[in-house]
This record gives sequence, C-alpha cells and structure tokens, in this order.
Amino acid sequence: MSAQPKATIILSSNTVFTSLKDQPEPASIAIVDNKIAAIGNESEMEPFIGEDTKIYHFQDQLIMPGFHDFHLHIMTGSLLKDSVYLFDLHSEEEAAELVREHAESRPEDEWIIGYAWDAGHWDNKPLPHRSSLDRVVPDRPVMLLHYEGHFCWVNSKALEIMCIDRYTENPPFGEIAKDEDGEPTGILYEQAANAVTNIAFQVSREKSKRLFQGFLSYAASLGVTSVNDLYASDTDKLYKDYPIYKECDEQGELTVRVHVYPALDGELGRIKQLRAEYQSSKLQVAGLKQFVDGVVTGHTAYMLEPYSNKPETRGDTTFSEETFKKWITEADREGFRIRLHAIGDGAIRLGLDAFEEARQANGKRDSRHAIEHIEVIHPNDIHRFHELDVIASMQPEHLAAADRSLYVAIIGTEREKHTFPLQSLISTGATLALGSDFPVVPLEPMLEVFRAVTRIDNSGHSDAVWNPSERISLAETLKAYTLNSAYGNFREHELGSLEVGKLADLIVLDRNLFAIPAEEIKEAKVQLTIMDGNVVFEDELIK
Repeated sequence: MSAQPKATIILSSNTVFTSLKDQPEPASIAIVDNKIAAIGNESEMEPFIGEDTKIYHFQDQLIMPGFHDFHLHIMTGSLLKDSVYLFDLHSEEEAAELVREHAESRPEDEWIIGYAWDAGHWDNKPLPHRSSLDRVVPDRPVMLLHYEGHFCWVNSKALEIMCIDRYTENPPFGEIAKDEDGEPTGILYEQAANAVTNIAFQVSREKSKRLFQGFLSYAASLGVTSVNDLYASDTDKLYKDYPIYKECDEQGELTVRVHVYPALDGELGRIKQLRAEYQSSKLQVAGLKQFVDGVVTGHTAYMLEPYSNKPETRGDTTFSEETFKKWITEADREGFRIRLHAIGDGAIRLGLDAFEEARQANGKRDSRHAIEHIEVIHPNDIHRFHELDVIASMQPEHLAAADRSLYVAIIGTEREKHTFPLQSLISTGATLALGSDFPVVPLEPMLEVFRAVTRIDNSGHSDAVWNPSERISLAETLKAYTLNSAYGNFREHELGSLEVGKLADLIVLDRNLFAIPAEEIKEAKVQLTIMDGNVVFEDELIK
C-alpha cells in the first residue's frame, strides 16, 4: 500500500467559494504538487501534513478559484501601463500638461505614448486638437489612445511621420478627422489609428519580455491566474511576442495561464501550425478573434438603425458580411473557436447570423464560439445566444468607463434599454464569461465584480444605477469570472472551480465578499495567489 502523498500547501477558511454553489462554506483544501488533492474539514487534512507542508489558517477571508480573465490584451496593456494615464482628467489642457510632464521625464523615448483620455468626461466635451499637443511636445511624435482604444489623438509630428495631410484619403474602415478647411485635426479613427499604433508600439524584444514579466507579476497580485490574450491590430507583431510567451513557459516563468487568440483573417495554414505548437497546460493557441465593428463613442459600432445624434451614419463593419461568413465557416470547419468583437446591435446580429450559417454548413458541434462586449443588442437577438450555444463575453466595467449621458445621447433612449444586458442573457440560459478588456479598463477583477453586481454608472453615486434590472448576483458574477471562462476555453474539467483533481489555481481575498455591502466589493484586496500549486503572490501581512 503506497504512502499518503504529503501536501505542499493546506489552506483553511470559514468561507470557501468553490464556484459550484451559490454561497461559501467552511472548508480546508490540500494541494499536492499542482493539484487539489482533498477538500474537507481540518481533521481530514491531517494525513496530508508533512514536514514541508505550508499551512495557512484564515478566518473569514474568502478562498475562491483564481480569476480567469476572458478578454484582455497583454502586450498592448503592458506597454500602455508604462505610458501616461489620462483618464482622471477634466480638460484638454490638463491632458496636454500631463503629456508635457511625461515627455520631460522620458527624454530618450522616440514616441510619447498615452492612453485612456475621454472628452466625454471633460468639462468642455468637444474632441481635442493636435495644436494642444504641438504646444507641449513639438519635436517628437505623440500618440494618445482614447480609453476604448479605437481612435487616437496625435500631434503634428506624428502626422508628419505618417505622411498624413489634407490630401490623405481615409483607409478602409477608418477616418482621418479634418476641420472645415480640410486640415487634419489630430483625431484618427479605427484603421487610421491602427496605422499609427503599429509604428508607435514597436519595441525591442528585450523590452517586450520585460513588459511581459511585469504583466505576470501584476496579474498575480490581482488574483488573475488565467487570461485570454486577444490579438491587437498589428498581427505580425503578435507572432514576435508569442515566442516570448513560449520562452517563459519553457523556463518555468509563467505565473498566469495564457490562452492566445490570433486573428481570424482567412489564413488558416499558419494558425494551424501555431495551434499544434502552442498546446501546454500554461500556454495555448485557443482560437481566433476578429473585429466586426468599432465603438459607440466613435460612431464606428455597427447599428441596425442610424445613430441618434449622427443620423447620417449607423457605423460600418470592418469587412463585408460575405467575408465574415466565409472566414467563420472555414475556421469552424477546421475546429477553431471564434471570438467576434461586436458592440453595436447590427454587428451582434451579423455575428450570430455568421455562427448560425457555419453550423448549418458544417453541422452542429460543441464549438463554444463567443461574441465580445455586447454593449447594444436588439431584444430579438438575446435568446439566440443560448439557442446557438454562443458565449456572451462581457466586461461590466465598460458601463462605468463610458460617460452615461454622452453614451445615451449617441444611441438614444430606446436602445439604452438594451445596453450591457447581463441579466437578460443569463435569464435565457446563455453562458456569460467575464473579463476586463485591459487596458481599456484596469485589470482589477474587483472593479468588474462590483460593476456587475451594482451597475452604478460613471457618476459613482449609489443611486445612479444603469438599467438596474440587468444586475446579476455575486455568485453569478464569480462563476462567470472563473468556471464559465474556463468552459469557454474547454478547460472546465481542470480549471475554474475548487474540486479534487483540478489544477490548484486559487486565491484568498482579505474579506468575505458575501458578507459586505456591494459598494465595498471594489475595496477588496488579494492576500494570496496560488497558480499550478505554487504561491505566485503573497501579501506582506500574511507572510
């Protein structure tokens, strides 16, 4: 009879949320190597205690599965996190002054980069102009991404480098904003913005690896143990970043499981090779992703009806409907799961139609395709997520990142009734998976949890709730951020819940989320993060 293997770690708490029930319960957990070996009471843990077992006794601190962020952008977020943050400002002048200070602190940087500005939050709300940046940084290119990442504000030097002037035509699915005299204002939308970011974001391999390692530490400190890295605009750069991920995996440096999603672009040969090459427990090519449309605040989200404050447009799609359906059907036939950025009701319907046609062409299978964001939906399409087994991938903090009054002015009060429809989707039986969309909003899961439960808008007032009927429970939120996200990557058998035999990815919070007012959820901090059975973050208070 073989000896009982000894645990490397044992944790106990009065409040353990497994993601299988709706309330936490008292429990102890034994971890042997990288898996959960036992869950029970403290006396049942005694056979697992050895000389080297690390034992943690908690009181009412919540133990739960590690957060599985279903949608973010690792390298873009890491680079922007190292730039100037412009969200908490009140005017164009304040933003320009912060850019000046940042530029002076980075004399060696070829490009001055910033992000997260939003004129909708400014006292005076018109879009900014390149001249404000020219005054503070005239000699180096400046590129400042809007908080949603779909348009940017640049100075004249950046326009000069990009050879953009009054005669430059708009690219497909893109716009160079111009004034009444035909001169560029410094605001670039969609593909026009992507052309700039593809150059501004070029960094050395050494810096890329340093940024990635910084991301791993940052994620671990927030209790994020798995992520889905959805491709950015520069596809070729991603194929330079993937080897960095792989190198860290092979050297045992990954403290977060990374599921990568290259572009759905009709070129399946290279992707099939990548899928075969990247298939470890910590690093996988998990599927393909593409943008169907843009964003509401830029009037580039694709709507079924014209915008309320800009009736000459209803946005557009990045590619034709025929192209999407062809690419999706081909990729589905090859067994790829597909993730579609779709924010407007027209884009969401197109995505659902494309998934339905792929099912008709290739036969029904357990595909677990997903639509991302789902900000404005037509009520007739809500039930289709469950019927087509399409995952609803959402980021609740987006509803507070947007200025509510501006957002509603853009889409109108009728469409507002069906914005960020968390509860509506769940009530039909759809699978909801949550993430952050970092760096569009911060990586902190507590912000997403707080927003899903309260739906308090950008004003921050407790009575300013945006569509209160769309709130979801705390248990539903945590399951969507753990088990459902694992399900979306076909990993629910090994991740997402605390069960014997599953991989030991779990965290400890400094309080029991189920016993505090909802408004305090965003104040919760991570005390301990365990990934693959190893402590990857430990707060100083419990060391």
